[in-house]
Amino acid sequence: MMMGPVHDSGGDSELEEQSYQEPAFDAFMCPLTKQVMQDPVTIETGQTFEREAILKWFRECRDSGRTPTCPLTQAELRTTDVTPSIALRNVIDEWRARNQDKELDKACASLTLHLHLHSEDDALRALLYISQMCQQRSGGKNLLRRQGIIPAIAAMLKSSSRRVRLKSLEVLRAVVEGNDDNKQELGGKGDTIRTVIKFLSNEHVEERELAVSLLYELSKLDPICERIGAVYGAILLLVGMGSSKSENLVAVEKAESTLRNLEKYETNVKQMAENGRLQPLLTRLIQGTPQVQVAMAEYLGELALANDVKVVVAEQVGALLVSIIKTGSLPAREATLKALREISSNESSARILLEAGILPPLVKDLLSVGAGHLPMRLKEVSAAILANLVASGAAGSMAVDEESGETLVSEGVVHSLLHLISNTGPAIECRLLSVLVGLTGSPATVADVVSGVRSSGATISLVQFVEAAHREIRVESLKLLRNVSPHMGAELADALGGHLGSLVRAASDGVAVTEEQAAAAGLLGDLPERDWELTRQLQELGAFRALASRLAELRRGAIRGNRHVAPFTEGAVKALYRVTCAVGILGAEYVEVARELGLAPLFVELLQQQQQQIAVALYSAMALENLSMQSGRLTVVPPEAPSPVAPRGLLLACACFGGGGAPPPMAPGPGTCRVHGGLCSLRESFCLVDGKAAAAAAVERLVACLEHADARLVEAALAALSTLLGDGVASAAEGVLALGEADGLRPVVEVLVENRTEALQRRAVWAVERILRVEDIALEVAADQTVASALVEAYRNGDARTRHTAERALRHLDRIPNFSTAFHNAKPRRDSS
Repeated sequence: MMMGPVHDSGGDSELEEQSYQEPAFDAFMCPLTKQVMQDPVTIETGQTFEREAILKWFRECRDSGRTPTCPLTQAELRTTDVTPSIALRNVIDEWRARNQDKELDKACASLTLHLHLHSEDDALRALLYISQMCQQRSGGKNLLRRQGIIPAIAAMLKSSSRRVRLKSLEVLRAVVEGNDDNKQELGGKGDTIRTVIKFLSNEHVEERELAVSLLYELSKLDPICERIGAVYGAILLLVGMGSSKSENLVAVEKAESTLRNLEKYETNVKQMAENGRLQPLLTRLIQGTPQVQVAMAEYLGELALANDVKVVVAEQVGALLVSIIKTGSLPAREATLKALREISSNESSARILLEAGILPPLVKDLLSVGAGHLPMRLKEVSAAILANLVASGAAGSMAVDEESGETLVSEGVVHSLLHLISNTGPAIECRLLSVLVGLTGSPATVADVVSGVRSSGATISLVQFVEAAHREIRVESLKLLRNVSPHMGAELADALGGHLGSLVRAASDGVAVTEEQAAAAGLLGDLPERDWELTRQLQELGAFRALASRLAELRRGAIRGNRHVAPFTEGAVKALYRVTCAVGILGAEYVEVARELGLAPLFVELLQQQQQQIAVALYSAMALENLSMQSGRLTVVPPEAPSPVAPRGLLLACACFGGGGAPPPMAPGPGTCRVHGGLCSLRESFCLVDGKAAAAAAVERLVACLEHADARLVEAALAALSTLLGDGVASAAEGVLALGEADGLRPVVEVLVENRTEALQRRAVWAVERILRVEDIALEVAADQTVASALVEAYRNGDARTRHTAERALRHLDRIPNFSTAFHNAKPRRDSS
């Protein structure tokens, strides 16, 4: 037997043939085929041939009409019977076995030699011989195992030659194909399985494909499936290959088939689920025995599922899991509840579970007490699931008792939840507070929960959680109190009482902004802003100083930003806004607070957040209105200060409506505010136009807010700007000039023309009327039909005050005659007559 050329997967190469066999005796050769006989038989003349060869000769004789003859002697035969030459066949088999042993010994030596001397060609010849023997000899695969050749082939997987590694993978697949004993020999011990699996992550395509083909063959034997799954990363690599869009289709199919074989073992099923292949686990959960279902539910509860996977799980097994918590044993319910906790943490999957009827049995188990009911550790899990369901926004209106029709916000259920909160441990308290947070976060259910809190007298109990030892409880209680504060602000402020200090500390302590700080600041900002006693308490506790300092640090970048900064900033700004409300009511003390804390410059700076945080810009604009209203009385009027002169050619100077080039108006004395007629500054007198950079930015940023899409912010900004135009300033005309220099006249007019809301229309009509008191502006605006039309619309449809203001504005535009002078002159004539 001769070794032929070796064909490598990476490219064909001819290798020199070399014989390792004993020469064959002539008696071994068939005279017809000239090959060593496999099944020698003797005919009538005593000559021996290969059975198939001589039978073919006889058929040819018959087919040609000739009498059968002996191929060697040409003697005619009386019979074509053949007799097996058993002795010769045995001798040939012994010869062949000796040759095979020698060939195998030589092959094994070549493989071993390759590992030491890197003799690549000899190793490839040996591997080719082994491959041919597997194909040509029925017992060749068993012989390889008996001769101990399989470990030597496996060792070639670590060769430095890629050609040798590829051929080794190919040969090993042939060696184990259809032979369970060889599979056990290859994969039952050593690290061969691990080595093959490493090829799955190889960047060389052929190595990956041959490796997965070999693994597929090995995985047909059950014990090997367990060993494959035990190799770290094996299942992940197979899952990745099975779902790959770039791999060869055959390799993808082999990976998929291997995974299906591995599904026989639960540990493999769990690993598949952990790596995103969840269907085997779900199938076992649906089809398995109760014991298998418990095991699969336990696995499911341990997994961290992606949101889209949670939806798939809820769709396939949601109803089954709900039925288990209704009727299952305690171990089954425990496993199921833990799985449901994970599945319900996504809004879409939570809604699917609600449709499957999870709410009634869940609430029943949670609220029931006594023997036979859920132990406290599982009530905690139930509470977590309920919190997830409520967070989806769909649970509040659904029945929790099919007979009574009660919902989660029914008074009795709310009372039970509040009672449970007050009589359980921190873990359940936190989850149930989350439930109430979710219910009070919805406009549809908050009123019912507030009613239940009031009727149960639980306000004080809920407030006490602000000082709880557990941070999560404090955070959830702060969220809850903030949600209910718009509905029960006064009583909540009273209940906070001695807890205000803790609330202030929670809002301001620490290095980074935390969720607790954001929640505490939000609650402080939502408390009734005109509760002056509360304002005094907060001032005494240093709340305003702490919050202003915190905001300043955030603006300077001294505090690291995170997702809690935005809600904290909003709450802090709303809390500081209450200081500006107190400035006009409580007097000098709060003027000094606003000055000391630099609130006016701070609010001006915060106006820049109009695009990111509308509420921050809104309250900043409202605060600036409150502060700017005090500028007239806070400005220091120097002795003999000249009175500001109303400007001429205002529009031309401002170039606001298209003009330009007029000389500037007369200015007040040195250092004197042209609007307020005294010595002003943004920090001290809250003047928006004191001439310094910060104040100049104030008007410009308020003007920028006029173009915002949110009507509330536009109204607040317009109200703040209007403080420069009212009767409380020394020169409203100079206020108009300041507005024009900030390119603010046209945006004010645009607000009027857009006519978005009634309140905004009222503000805009008032501001435009003040602007039109400047004659030059009135003359120029008179040519703009849109302004006149907007004023006419306000005159026709506005309330009494708006109509009156619009009428004055239209007189400035000469759209309504000014009859007052004529009436005034006519009256004496009537008297004299």
